[in-house]
Amino acid sequence: MKTTIEIADDLARVAKEHAARENITLRELFERGLRMAIRADRESVGFKLRDASVGGRGLQPEFRDADWSRIRAAIYEGRGS
Repeated sequence: MKTTIEIADDLARVAKEHAARENITLRELFERGLRMAIRADRESVGFKLRDASVGGRGLQPEFRDADWSRIRAAIYEGRGS
């Protein structure tokens, strides 16, 4: 299939230089890149955040109904102004 694409001038320059060094055509380079990108997308596994929770019963009683300013004040209590 014949198609037209627009790419950044600097990328086109680097691609032409690379293709010349590798002794391949721009078409071969683009096809290789597209195949690699498609394969990588198919094989990629979504990020899964590990469970880093700790045992316990939640907040200490004095902070259960506290707002953030109260919790922050307790964190910095005795550490300056």
